[in-house]
Amino acid sequence: MAHEYVNTEHAPGAVGPYSQAVKVGSMVFVSGQLPLDPASGEMVGADAATQAAQCMKNILAILETEWLNASDIIKATIYLKNMNDFASVNEVYATFFNGKYPARVCIEVAGLPKDALVEIDAVASS
Repeated sequence: MAHEYVNTEHAPGAVGPYSQAVKVGSMVFVSGQLPLDPASGEMVGADAATQAAQCMKNILAILETEWLNASDIIKATIYLKNMNDFASVNEVYATFFNGKYPARVCIEVAGLPKDALVEIDAVASS
């Protein structure tokens, strides 16, 4: 099946050799988004909740290029540097959905690029 690469200036550029997202059919696979400001490329926030909000904003900016939004996300993965941030990240994450949440995994990792506290990836479908 053919695929297309998805990129937007409204989300941070990749910090490595990968695309912001890849579209295959009606599915969009969004690469892990760090809490980076798209304009400056700088890390946003010193706490996990603020960083999670920026990660989600970046994901939504990418999805908007394909006319998709949070309700189209069917799967997400949250990577936390510290599982003690689970509750505060959940609180912020929930605000991006209207009570209908995608399937999700949340795992603690030893480290993230640019020493972020949170990274989130997503799969969406139209």
